[in-house]
Amino acid sequence: MHKVIVVGAGKGGTLLIHLLLQMEGVELIAVIDHNADAPGIQVANSLGIQVGTDYIPYLARDVDLILEATGDPHAYDEILKKKRAETVLIPGNFTSIIMKLIREREKLIQTLRQKQREYDTMLNSTHDAIIAVNEEGQVTIFNRASEKLMGLSKNEVIGTRAEQTIPNTRLHYVLKSGQPEINQEQALTNDTRIITNRVPVRNDAGEVVGAVSVFRDITEIISLLEEVTDLKELQSLLQGILHSSDEAISVVDGDGIGLLINPAYTRITGMTPDDVIGKPATVDISEGESMHMQVLRTKKPVRGVRMKLGPMRKDVVVNVAPVLVNGELRGSVGVIHDISEFKTLSEELETAKRLIRTLEAKYTFDDIIGDSEPMKGAIEQAKLAAMTPATVILRGESGTGKELFAHAIHNGSSRKYNQFIRVNCASLSETLLESELFGYEEGAFTGAKRGGKRGLFEEASGGTIFLDEIGELSMGMQAKLLRVLQEKEIIRVGGTKAIPIDVRIIAATHVHMETAIQAGKFREDLYYRLHVLPIYIPLLRQRQEDLESLANFLLQKFNLEYGRHVQQINNSTLDVLKGYRWPGNVRELENILGRAIIHMKFTEIEIMPHHLPPLERTHVSQTEAAHQKPASRETRTLKQAVEEAEKQCILQELHKAKGNRTEAAKQLGVSLRNLYYKMEKLGILETNPQDGL
Repeated sequence: MHKVIVVGAGKGGTLLIHLLLQMEGVELIAVIDHNADAPGIQVANSLGIQVGTDYIPYLARDVDLILEATGDPHAYDEILKKKRAETVLIPGNFTSIIMKLIREREKLIQTLRQKQREYDTMLNSTHDAIIAVNEEGQVTIFNRASEKLMGLSKNEVIGTRAEQTIPNTRLHYVLKSGQPEINQEQALTNDTRIITNRVPVRNDAGEVVGAVSVFRDITEIISLLEEVTDLKELQSLLQGILHSSDEAISVVDGDGIGLLINPAYTRITGMTPDDVIGKPATVDISEGESMHMQVLRTKKPVRGVRMKLGPMRKDVVVNVAPVLVNGELRGSVGVIHDISEFKTLSEELETAKRLIRTLEAKYTFDDIIGDSEPMKGAIEQAKLAAMTPATVILRGESGTGKELFAHAIHNGSSRKYNQFIRVNCASLSETLLESELFGYEEGAFTGAKRGGKRGLFEEASGGTIFLDEIGELSMGMQAKLLRVLQEKEIIRVGGTKAIPIDVRIIAATHVHMETAIQAGKFREDLYYRLHVLPIYIPLLRQRQEDLESLANFLLQKFNLEYGRHVQQINNSTLDVLKGYRWPGNVRELENILGRAIIHMKFTEIEIMPHHLPPLERTHVSQTEAAHQKPASRETRTLKQAVEEAEKQCILQELHKAKGNRTEAAKQLGVSLRNLYYKMEKLGILETNPQDGL
């Protein structure tokens, strides 16, 4: 480190101070001037450098270099005599040369800075975005328009490799190939579309030393089109676009005279350009007021106005907006939509929704079809069940839709985002059902998986498990299920550790549970555990008023599945369906309609009676059987006699009410829910002859 003293702190000395401070390996230890207010003294003071008015005391110090900048020959001679021998003294004339060089350097720096400012101003004033890279691919130019379009700041891009910081750039390809890319359309990451020109930059030797890209937003070109003031010129510029559009478009001038229409307009209204162009805006109106004329009067747009246009009186919806140029009304433009297209789109949307629901294999309460009183009651009970964590049992004959209700309860509950697992208790042996429900530990039986297996109760944790045909469970499995309901835990097959579970149980059966209990086939304690919230699903013949809506729903379902376009069910066909007793319930109705559609010709669009397969004859009604059955001569207990009398009383009221359970319950003086319970208990639910009347 060279130690330096500056003697003389005028303007020249000040320049020397700044120069020395910028030099590496130099330590400025003092600034001396006989004038304590000299500019250099003030600079040194502000920088914490030692100052003085007499240089004599400093000459004996360990100093490597003394710069004499006083311009006084006497001072130079005195310093030369009294300095240390090893100290180098630079006289004032040399110092003057250095100062001149410094001044020239400062002027050059200022000139370069001014040129740079002018250069930056020029780059940032241009409307085009400009990006340039050097031969290393590093960004050297990134103007303000580039920042705006790219959404990047100059500071984070300059000096970096273009391909690393600028998305989708091709400057490095141009740099490598040396080939220009002219009028290239490109999409930026912010969805802005640009037109860009990329060219290589070459030196005098023809070598590629960089590349530059100039680009602009295409939307600005569209903005230029909007500035065209002459509607005739606008017509010629936009005619190609209008003619390729699927939207029907008509344009009139400020006087309401037709200027142009596109082919879509002709397709919808049936009117040709000769019928409209040069004619008043009212020429195409079949019914309603001309929206073009209204917009020209009010200068305000109108939307969603229904009208009838053209000789075919086409039903359309019209949107019309004024054309304003510099605040001056120059005409109006209308867009016409064919309402039939909206209907088609709506039908396609409904079809898509049904398809999605079919693919997901999930059902909600919206999928349950029925407005009859029995069905409304069952749906209300199911919605109540969805809002509570209670165990639910669904009771009803096969084909009534118990699984549909189970899905709807799950999807209407707080557990809808977790698993729904269905188990058919009648389809598996007792041992297999036990291992499936409860899982097993390793080595529990021959063929058990290593590490054991989680059961369905564990898999359904946080969700719902649907135990279908629960009435078919063996007594042993009933005992194990009872423990699950009581303790909220399971023990795997071959295990000893109790595993807590969080599962909502929904059970279903078509079996008469009370009879099964009396026969010793079902546990009474399990019965009460399951019947916290029983829901009775009505038979199809008990809700004949729902048959038409059910049939139409199934018709749309089969159209979707079979790729058919059957539009309706003939009234005579509906009468046939309503006259049948449907022992197989909705499942049988689905089978009958599916078979009918399969055997229809593809050109047929209506289901007629002859399309239906043969229907079974209605079975002898329960009421008739009850009347025809000879009186039993067997000895009966008091309980049996009371139940028989109660059964006959309910059957008589149902017969009087023509199957209307609400009316029958009212006449009997019991609630509708209590009536359902008694009918199930007494075996009336499955075969009631008048329910469908």
